[in-house]
Amino acid sequence: MSLKQQIDTDIKEAMKAKEQDRLRALRAIKSLILLEETKDGAAGGDLKPEDELKLLTKAVKQRKDSADIYRAQSREDLLQAELAEIAVIEKYLPQQLSEEELQTRIREIIARVGASGPSDMGKVMGVATKELAGQAEGKTISTVVKSLLS
Repeated sequence: MSLKQQIDTDIKEAMKAKEQDRLRALRAIKSLILLEETKDGAAGGDLKPEDELKLLTKAVKQRKDSADIYRAQSREDLLQAELAEIAVIEKYLPQQLSEEELQTRIREIIARVGASGPSDMGKVMGVATKELAGQAEGKTISTVVKSLLS
């Protein structure tokens, strides 16, 4: 079942259960998928799994950024809405890697590409962001790569 079909099914369930936060998050995901499918130059309309993953990751990042702003402004009502949406969207993402797992995977990538110092960070980041997409945030990957290459 594609992500779009799964979202449609989950929207129906959320409507029946009258779960407003979940419904709002699911409709936002569906909207992102539809916009991406109808965007100029979209090939055939259906998204590839990696494109779906990018959309979901971007949606979570946007909501985390908004949550940080709401937290700084002491807007608990808006903060809770963002956190609820993050929780719903993260259910469709792969399991996040722990710090130890991330370091192990990045060490493997560093050995594979033959990186030896901070000047090779770009090489490592290119491979790491592709291989670890959806499993860790780009900022976290960058921090770990930087610490391992230093």
